[in-house]
Amino acid sequence: MSPPTNTSENPPPPPIVKPGGSYTLQAVGVGCKIYIRRTDADGKSEERLAEILSIRDKPSNPYSRAQSVKDEDPSKPEDQWEYFVHWDAFNKRLDEWVSGSRLVLKRDLLWPQPKVAPPGKKSTAPKVPPGKARPSQNLLKKATSNAANATSPTPTVPFAIPDFAASPSPAPSQSLKRKRDEEEEEEEGTEDMDADADADADGDMDVDGEGDLETFDLSMTEAIPDNNEQPATFSKEQEIEKLRTSGSMTQSISEIARVKNLNRLQIGKHEVDAWYFSPYPKEYAHLPILYICEFCLSFYPSPMMLSRHRQKCTMLHPPGNEIYRHEDISFYEIDGKRQLTWCRNLSLLSKCFLDHKTLYYDVTPFMYYVMVIRDAAGCHVIGYFSKEKESAEGYNVACILTLPQHQRHGYGKLLIEFSYELSKVEGKLGSPEKPLSDLGLLGYRAYWAETIVELLVNAGADAELSIDDIAWKTAITHADVQNTCITLQLFRHYKGQNLICLTNAVLERHEKARKKKRRRIVPEHLKWKPPVFTRDQLRFGW
Repeated sequence: MSPPTNTSENPPPPPIVKPGGSYTLQAVGVGCKIYIRRTDADGKSEERLAEILSIRDKPSNPYSRAQSVKDEDPSKPEDQWEYFVHWDAFNKRLDEWVSGSRLVLKRDLLWPQPKVAPPGKKSTAPKVPPGKARPSQNLLKKATSNAANATSPTPTVPFAIPDFAASPSPAPSQSLKRKRDEEEEEEEGTEDMDADADADADGDMDVDGEGDLETFDLSMTEAIPDNNEQPATFSKEQEIEKLRTSGSMTQSISEIARVKNLNRLQIGKHEVDAWYFSPYPKEYAHLPILYICEFCLSFYPSPMMLSRHRQKCTMLHPPGNEIYRHEDISFYEIDGKRQLTWCRNLSLLSKCFLDHKTLYYDVTPFMYYVMVIRDAAGCHVIGYFSKEKESAEGYNVACILTLPQHQRHGYGKLLIEFSYELSKVEGKLGSPEKPLSDLGLLGYRAYWAETIVELLVNAGADAELSIDDIAWKTAITHADVQNTCITLQLFRHYKGQNLICLTNAVLERHEKARKKKRRRIVPEHLKWKPPVFTRDQLRFGW
């Protein structure tokens, strides 16, 4: 009997470790893990392990010369480089650019594990000497060049096949036979990648060849895996990954791979950190602070330019119809086709806090419902949700966001509740469009659980409610009702029947949540009729 081959059972080789003090700053590359100094929540300095995702020369922006960072010394030669890092065991939204002087060279440096090609498959990407890398290319340029090669009647190279024009592979295969063998496997992903290229065309992106979510290598020297193989990094959050598999804003590798280009935003009297990449114009990138008008959402690189704008800006509320007013909260309905500039600015702002959003400029197919808080100065935006004018899947929310400075005040549930009030007026069942962000998923789960339990408690012990009854009373879809009941463990099997029973633990949590005062939507204050669109009005992009 031949000895068994345990190619897949062998553990991966350990990372290469360089002891502290035996390397220089030039030896630190993309994919390495190194200890970096940072300030913790208590204001104390600590050294935490972080992974290097990208490296750049320190940008020189004319608007940022007057402002200096406290922990950087321009006389230090190591501060001429900046490193985009992901902190170990921290959320992705905390990724940031750090100067070279914050890297702790006295501690060990961990090189990434060498990537081993699967047995039986040979990589067709050309080998590049270490230290040399191709410059990153804009997706629009790549898609344009590929389309030009595909439509050319006499291609100059044998591997320019028209059906494979939108392939994002950075390196062509060396034989036509190999290309034909892979054509059927990669043909299914062509349209999706082409759509991502169109959506990502307005911003520069750093993407590695393998589409890895954790390592952003600018060289693009490795071959892209087959489309029928699911990247291993998508299995970290299996439940969230399952939700992010459909809808017009499907999460793509290229969208995650973008490196954050904004540091901080000043919106009115609030100053917040940007979480993710947003395709603002290149000249506004890497500013210490980007100043945004809180009424028209225009953006400026300096406070002087913002003050000059505020002297001329006459807008004091979102440019739409006020459909709800109760106490100091109002909702405005805005047509994306009529208010292109305002809705595009809103999408750019929301992209700073949503990693899964991929629509920035195509706002015409959507209606926007913006929640504001009123005071003597005007109406200040708290959050919003967008809704497709004509949704084939019956979604009542396409994108939803509460701005970070207003989070943890119950406004997220208020937005969700308002979206379901609109669905009740329409006489339809609604569900949010997938993918859901991590915070959005938590918010919807809490709202579904609270709404369903509250309905069952108010109905009384003798009431008989089915899943269909709960769905039509709350406007929540049957699937969401059933999943929530399963999560809360409300189903019981008794004498051959499935019953919905409230456990003591669920009742205790509901009673504790009921004692907390939170804002609620009052349906009597909603003055709204569902908009009706003709076929010509629903014809977008023609």
